[in-house]
Amino acid sequence: MTEDNFVQKGASATLAVPHSGAPQDFYFLLLPKATMLAVAAAIEPLRIANQVTNSKLYRWYILTEDGAPIRCSNGMMVTPDMALQPMTSEALGFVCSGVEPQSTAGDATLNWLRRESRFGRAIGGICTGAFALAQAGLIRDQAFTLHWENQPGFQESFPDLTPSANTFEISGALMTCGGGNAATDLMLNLIEARHGKQLAIIVADMCLHVRSGGQATPQKSNYAVAIGSRNQRLLNALQLMQSAIEDPLTIGELCDQLDISRRQLERLFSRYLAQSPMHVYFDMRLSHAFALMNETSMSVTEIALASGFNSSTHFSRQFKRKFGASPHFFRKGWS
Repeated sequence: MTEDNFVQKGASATLAVPHSGAPQDFYFLLLPKATMLAVAAAIEPLRIANQVTNSKLYRWYILTEDGAPIRCSNGMMVTPDMALQPMTSEALGFVCSGVEPQSTAGDATLNWLRRESRFGRAIGGICTGAFALAQAGLIRDQAFTLHWENQPGFQESFPDLTPSANTFEISGALMTCGGGNAATDLMLNLIEARHGKQLAIIVADMCLHVRSGGQATPQKSNYAVAIGSRNQRLLNALQLMQSAIEDPLTIGELCDQLDISRRQLERLFSRYLAQSPMHVYFDMRLSHAFALMNETSMSVTEIALASGFNSSTHFSRQFKRKFGASPHFFRKGWS
């Protein structure tokens, strides 16, 4: 990226923003199989902020561990601006990950993250970048997040760290987001904090992006949206099931905690989901196992236990029934 390319002409929306001093630098470290959608969603708001103000408010650089091109999760190759190098004093750094995040950060990446953190640089993670941050020991008691699909695997790998369900988190010098359009929300928040709400609004409009309700916005649609019902007893039942995956509750225990009869519970599930409570619960546990199969190196036995199955044989049979392949063949197909 040359200096002339940071400010482009031609935006119909314009805004004069008082500005003096050097631009703020952003360094995006792309790991193999990074999610391109999230990377682009982070960079474009910075470009547009420069464009609509006709000012060099921001500069951004793409890094890879060795300076060589990397292939993103969609198969496209990205040529970086540089290899790992020290960031400027006021820069923000983001590690951008995607598929198989537990195995894509090499020693050089982890050492770079630790070094920049020691020098007081603000470091963040985009999509599944929290894996590398955790591996580098940079997540402690701060709020953080990563893509919801990868959270079960993350928690198995780092049981002492609990990600939030929010689209993004800013906790001091640690900035993380769940990927996709959440990266845009994170950048708009940073733009607003530095240059005001009006610029953030214009940038969002240029991106055709409707801003979320802020940092506390959940990544996933809530159960009420997903099932098309606001029946509170049914929602409570689903949330209770989701919170007890590794140690599943019996139908009796569910009814006791919900203060509802078994007959009432079965009627609710039949009416709104056309399935029995135990069938829905069973599918939840298998979906949890599917996520662990994709995102961790846990053994089939370990995944079975983490998903509430006492027998790996029974688990394997049910996994094949739902997903069309046994756990061993499923994992082999991705290797």
